[in-house]
Amino acid sequence: MKKKIIALLMALSMAMLLMACGSNSDSNSTDTSSDNKAQSTDAGSGAASGERTKLIVGFDAEFPPYGYLDEETNDYTGLDLDLAQAVCDYYGWELVKQPIDWDSKDMELSSGSIDCIWNGFTITGREDDYTWSKPYIDNSQVVVVKEDSGITSIDDLAGKIMDVQADSSALAALEGEDATEVGQKINSSLGQLIQVSNYNTAFMDLESGAVDAIAMDIGVANYQLASRDGGFKILDEAISTEQYGIGFKKGNTELCEQVEAALDAMSKDGSIEKIVNKWAEMDNGSYSYLSDTWCYE
Repeated sequence: MKKKIIALLMALSMAMLLMACGSNSDSNSTDTSSDNKAQSTDAGSGAASGERTKLIVGFDAEFPPYGYLDEETNDYTGLDLDLAQAVCDYYGWELVKQPIDWDSKDMELSSGSIDCIWNGFTITGREDDYTWSKPYIDNSQVVVVKEDSGITSIDDLAGKIMDVQADSSALAALEGEDATEVGQKINSSLGQLIQVSNYNTAFMDLESGAVDAIAMDIGVANYQLASRDGGFKILDEAISTEQYGIGFKKGNTELCEQVEAALDAMSKDGSIEKIVNKWAEMDNGSYSYLSDTWCYE
C-alpha cells in the first residue's frame, strides 16, 4: 500500500488549495473558542438537538486516495477521511465513516443518513445542488489508456470504447449540459461510452481489453497508475478542470461554516500540513509542500 501514495502526492502538491483562500471569509467566520467547540447550531442529521456529538461522512469506499478500504488494516482511510477526523478531533466529535453507493449520495444526504459528502467531491457543475465548503483541491478529468495501445491523443479515441464511473464528474464532462468542448469532441467520436460502478472495474476492463480508455479524476488516475506495475499512461490533454469541496445538504450553512472554521484554524497552526505530509512519509518519500497556496497567515 505504501508505494501507492507517492505519485499521487506529487500531483496533489500542485493542486492543493487552502480553505482559507476562499473569498467568502466574512460569511464563513465562526467562533471557534473552546466554549463553542462542541456546540452545533444545526440540529440536522447526525446531531442531537442543540449539540452535535458526531459527524457522519459519506464517501465512496473505492475512491483512493481520498477514501477507500485499506486491505492491510481492514479499515477505511484516505486523505479526506484524515481531514474529517481532524475536524472531529478539534470539536470532540465522533467521526462516523459511512461508505455509500456514489449514485445514491443525494438520497443519503437528503434522508439524513449522512451529514456531508467528503470524498474528492467536485463542485464544478453542482454549484447550486449543495451547500459547499470553500474549495480545497484543484482537479482535472483525464483519459487513461494502455501504454502500448497506440493512443497518444484524444483524436485517437475515435471509434474506441471508454469506461466512466456513473454519476461522476468525468461523465458530466463528457455528456449533458456541463460537457466541456473537449468532452463533447471525445464523446461524439467514441464507438461506445460505458458507465461502471467504480474504477476498479474500469481498470479490470482496460487490462482485459474490454475497453480502450477510462475517463477519470487525475488524482485517482495517478493513484491507480502508481499502484500498478506500469503499462498505463495519462493522455496530455485534460477533459476538464474542476475543484473539490465538502458538500452539505442544501441550506445546512451552519454545519458547513463550523467545519470550515476548524479547517481554517488547523491550516494556520500547521495541522493540515502534517496530515498531508503524513501520506508522503508513508513511503519515506519527499513532498514539496506549497505553503503559499495554502495562504498561511
